[in-house]
Amino acid sequence: MIDLTRLQIFLSVAENLSFSEAAQRLHISQPTVSHHIKALEQALGVELFNRSSHRVKLTGAARLLYPRARRLLQDTVEIQQIMDSLQEQVVGHLRIACSTTAGKYILPQFAARFHERHPGVGISISRCTAAGVIPNLLEEEADLGAVSFEACEGEVECQVFFEDRIVLIVPAEHPWAKQESIEPSDLLGENMILREPSSGTSRVLSVELGKHDIALEDLNAFLELGNSEAIVMTVEAGFGVSFVSRIAASCPLAMGIIAEVPVAGFDLRRKIYMIRKKLRPANRAVDAFWGFVHDPANTDLLAMAKE
Repeated sequence: MIDLTRLQIFLSVAENLSFSEAAQRLHISQPTVSHHIKALEQALGVELFNRSSHRVKLTGAARLLYPRARRLLQDTVEIQQIMDSLQEQVVGHLRIACSTTAGKYILPQFAARFHERHPGVGISISRCTAAGVIPNLLEEEADLGAVSFEACEGEVECQVFFEDRIVLIVPAEHPWAKQESIEPSDLLGENMILREPSSGTSRVLSVELGKHDIALEDLNAFLELGNSEAIVMTVEAGFGVSFVSRIAASCPLAMGIIAEVPVAGFDLRRKIYMIRKKLRPANRAVDAFWGFVHDPANTDLLAMAKE
């Protein structure tokens, strides 16, 4: 087998036509150069240099070997670079479980840009109830989760990456649409369309109602729907009022099909958290996405999600 180090020394001698010059350039001794050239000649069974006291000349065998040896060493460098890049490249498949708001309006933009930077990573986003995200994570059916409530305890770690706001929406012709605000007590008796009690939206609403001595069950919730889009469409049709993420209602609000009505004393801002299992196998795709969503350079994606 041909030794690549000896080929490198051969190239240096051939290019400099001098054993001493090659030794200086390679930072080794001249006897070491002579030793490796002799060993290479023995391995190939040919003489590579005609030596004299004044100069070194390439033999015919050396002229044939030179371009091939250079190509081989260049290929060796390229192979190493490719292997090094594979070590740095993020590859794999990323599974994200999340609630509907995060899944439909926030994460797709992040996933698309992440894939541009890391084309070796495929991403699947599964939408489920907020209560179902953590079980999926703990049972390792998902690598990451996105929820609208803090879940930084036990086996789960979390970080805030987005702030959302829940708003009261009403049909454009509803009397409240022309009011600057309503009182919390005004909500009682109004036909209300709500998300399921385990949803992040209902959790935030329940806490805020409680501050005004109103229970979620006190509302006249005649209809419960499992996603914000269906609720917005039902409000558009004039069948009731509801509380939804403003992101989910942004388009019909901008078009004037529905109206946003402030509730006096209500603060319905909520944080959306990215969560992951604390004790998990090493996964570069998970670590890369975790860092990506918290990178300040990607704040423009949050603005896009709100539009």
